[in-house]
Amino acid sequence: MADMPESQLREYRSAQDDPAGFDGFWSQTIDSARCHDPDVRLEAHATGLETLEVFDISYRGFDGQRVNGWLRVPQGGTAPAGKLPALVQFNGYGAGRGHALDDLTWASAGFVQLLMDTRGQGSGRTEDPAGSGPSGGGFLSKGISSPDAYYYRRVFTDAVRAVDAVRSLGFVDPDRVAAIGNSQGGGIALAVAGLVPDLSAVLMQAPFLCDFPRATVITDSPPYPEIADYLRARRNDVGTVHSTLSYFDGVNFAKRATAPGYFSVGLMDTICPPSTVFAAYNNYAGKKEITVWPYNGHDAGGADDRSAAIKILRSHFSLSGPTVSTKQSANQAITKIEEA
Repeated sequence: MADMPESQLREYRSAQDDPAGFDGFWSQTIDSARCHDPDVRLEAHATGLETLEVFDISYRGFDGQRVNGWLRVPQGGTAPAGKLPALVQFNGYGAGRGHALDDLTWASAGFVQLLMDTRGQGSGRTEDPAGSGPSGGGFLSKGISSPDAYYYRRVFTDAVRAVDAVRSLGFVDPDRVAAIGNSQGGGIALAVAGLVPDLSAVLMQAPFLCDFPRATVITDSPPYPEIADYLRARRNDVGTVHSTLSYFDGVNFAKRATAPGYFSVGLMDTICPPSTVFAAYNNYAGKKEITVWPYNGHDAGGADDRSAAIKILRSHFSLSGPTVSTKQSANQAITKIEEA
């Protein structure tokens, strides 16, 4: 499958509107969530690992609702004043936080990793108690009749609060926090980049939730067809739906992002077509790079991307300094939380 030649992709601009109320909508949404104390809770989770500690973490996200995740911490590391850099990671479509032993790459590389549980999805523990009107199945059309009710308003707010939560931990350097994700997770990371102005870096592998005007009409691969299915039954709601989606499109978040952004894309991706990824990349306001994999699909480089990401993050997060016991720092922070 060929979307566009790479030369055209690098010039492509989305037709997505930038609604006049975008900034006010998101400012009010995030400010409202931050009225709630994050109430971060950590519970040690026995894994048998000798190089990492794993914690069941929860905090308050959208509307003060409790969001779960995994926090993985290296047993030891090098960082100024005992504080380590952290990554907030977001998962692909339909996936919850998974098993405690899944995805140990980032903590093994020396970073604190908070993996957010995407509310209502997959193998997670986080519920989505908010109601919604009719939908076309899945999550893409849940609450799509208005920006206030749309599912991803809650998810993106949870994600911003995940950054707040990890920054509150005593063993994390709040000035060295990055957002990462693939597919849906890449789209969520991109939204966070547009909503949190002081991230150290953002890494987005084949980001989903970008360029809805094009994505919803050029691919038959799930999950974008969920929106087409919804509009097939509600053909008079096209304008309303696309108005809602304009508040959640990665293209519009990219215009507001300032952190260094690292994208990757497979030119044979039928799930997140490369033109939709380039639509966000070409509008990205911060320093940016994109890695193009001509013969890859939605894997967008896979393990090679992760290997490159480790090098990128080490460049952003200098780990030079006195050796410290991260385990001791983590345990001290947990004691403080329990005492509070």
